[in-house]
Amino acid sequence: MEFPSKLIEDAVNEVSKLPGIGKKTALRLVLHLLKRDEEQTQSLAETLIAMRSKVKHCRKCHNLSDHDLCGICASHKRDRSLICVVEDTRDVLAIENTAQYKGMYHVLGGIISPVEGVGPSDLKIESLVERLRNPDGDAIKEIILALSPTMEGDTTAFYLQKKLKPFPIKISTIARGVPIGGDLEYADEVTLGRSILSRITYE
Repeated sequence: MEFPSKLIEDAVNEVSKLPGIGKKTALRLVLHLLKRDEEQTQSLAETLIAMRSKVKHCRKCHNLSDHDLCGICASHKRDRSLICVVEDTRDVLAIENTAQYKGMYHVLGGIISPVEGVGPSDLKIESLVERLRNPDGDAIKEIILALSPTMEGDTTAFYLQKKLKPFPIKISTIARGVPIGGDLEYADEVTLGRSILSRITYE
């Protein structure tokens, strides 16, 4: 691809490093930015720089935050007896969007994956254990393992279950089954089998 400007080429190369964006899409975005007012492009650049330099991890749950404590951990309206363990911030956002969960979170920062060289020591597991050992006034009663139903997710959940077993708390996992609006004939055997085993009383 020939570029009319070295600066445009450099911008396209940088934008194309973002996930899901190829060179053609990157070029469209760069050309769009050139058409906008310089103040708008400057504002975008300043916002990205501020985000990168100022966003930090919550010292308690490791969720992304502007402050030492995220809004969820700082809130007095949350149920502090529940901790939902998730892989990353995207999972927190997904669960919060349901408006069904009012407890706390713990973000692991990944899942155990020997293929990718990620082990238990690479995750925020010890800080979860520390939260149970020194609850800081929170009477924690239940840990909910909300990890993806993959081999890596199940491996991580199994490891966490063994790690948390010494504590007198309930350890649960999110239900798995056929999605609402889905047809049984299209459900895979594992999902359908788990749906049957995790059946609930019809109301």
